[in-house]
Amino acid sequence: MKKDLKLTAIFLLIIGLVTGLTQPAHAADSDSINEKLGVPVVVYGDTLSEEQKQEVRDLLNVTDPSAVEAYTVTGEDIAKYIDGDPHSRMFSSAKITRKEKGTGLHIDIATPDNITEVTTEMYANALLTAGVENAEVEVVSPVKVSGHSALTGIYKAYDVQGEELDKERMELANEELDVATELSKKEGMNQEKVSELLTEIKKEIAEQNPATKEDVEKIVQEQLDKLEISLSDKDRQLLIDLFEKMRDLNINFDQVKNQLEDIASKVKDKLENLDIDEGFWQKVVNFFADLFQIISDFFRSLFK
Repeated sequence: MKKDLKLTAIFLLIIGLVTGLTQPAHAADSDSINEKLGVPVVVYGDTLSEEQKQEVRDLLNVTDPSAVEAYTVTGEDIAKYIDGDPHSRMFSSAKITRKEKGTGLHIDIATPDNITEVTTEMYANALLTAGVENAEVEVVSPVKVSGHSALTGIYKAYDVQGEELDKERMELANEELDVATELSKKEGMNQEKVSELLTEIKKEIAEQNPATKEDVEKIVQEQLDKLEISLSDKDRQLLIDLFEKMRDLNINFDQVKNQLEDIASKVKDKLENLDIDEGFWQKVVNFFADLFQIISDFFRSLFK
């Protein structure tokens, strides 16, 4: 009995140490307030109950409500920022921490199982289109939602902080998200492929600075061919119309080219992981099973 108790205690200690080493690390000064940029802003969906709001706080690590500025995003805000339905139900919430220029845009979906249609790369692409560049953005929802309305909360956060975003660019970013989620549902497509396609088109627009609609059409088709993506004429036209609007608004993607390259790199990694065969994962399972057996045998030998 004593041997088993000792073995259990040691094993739990090892598990605790391994877990501590493998948990996501937060910077030592993550709770420090940047006096130049201000405190983080948390925007809660208007439909959330008080219990759900507390769940959101926990997920966003808001342990001290006085350390953030809190607002509520409503259906009226959707109508104001992106001409959406003012009667929309709002569950998606977001925490925005503004960063120094050159830091880049970092997106984290704290509840990936509850954001069903929008990926971090889709958010990043849309926010760069809207003009959001240097920030850490965390998105969360206590219930399953598509994830579209979180954009409105992010826009409101910038608005209340006095950093006005262009409404046309916000509306276009929302349209981009709609196109992205629509294409990701097509046969032979997925969220990663769509994110890669949109990012590569933006990179080429930054490189070529298209002067005409025909130039935009050429870039779109070149990237479809390069990525070996086949779309219907209707879906291809959705992309052309979207990027033609970006050209009309003179969005300078050259300013965020490094971030686009970073997004492209992350998407490629995800696509490569999707291609890994099931046999690989079985090997991973077997490896850890063998590892724990070795650890167990080792400690049992200490008490023989």
